[in-house]
Amino acid sequence: MNAVLQSNRPAASESLIAFQSLNEAWLDRVLAIEQRAYSHPWSRANFVDSLATGYQMQVLCIEPSTGPNTLLGYFVAMKGFEEVHLLNITVAPEYQGRGWGKAMLEALAIWSRGQGAKDLWLEVRVGNARAVQVYQAHGFETVSVRKDYYPAGHTVREDAVVMKLKL
Repeated sequence: MNAVLQSNRPAASESLIAFQSLNEAWLDRVLAIEQRAYSHPWSRANFVDSLATGYQMQVLCIEPSTGPNTLLGYFVAMKGFEEVHLLNITVAPEYQGRGWGKAMLEALAIWSRGQGAKDLWLEVRVGNARAVQVYQAHGFETVSVRKDYYPAGHTVREDAVVMKLKL
């Protein structure tokens, strides 16, 4: 799933927005964003295990005509029988609120349909109201709550909202 989107930057920059496979070459940059974005980020081992398992892993980046790519965000998803489970989706903090999360969700939904999935599932922290709103705006519906699903401190846990998108 490598796709290109038009950039809304000036034409003179000749930049493209593109999805690329998240591979080991991206890990340092992905981990830097993960650690800035979350109080309890995924570890390198989480990403390495996801790569080894063959999960769908994509980065969304700006590809300028010259210079290095700018990493906007990434997602990790697990294909199951007639469903896909979104495990991690992250937009770099400095690019949040610009529609990149929505673009990644749409790309994942298109890929999921192509895999024969009927549903796209995810969990999100109860306290992450902004993410819940993004998912609801994208058509996800709340299915249930998982008690004490996420670590939230030394001895504290946070509930997860389970959400589903009918594809």
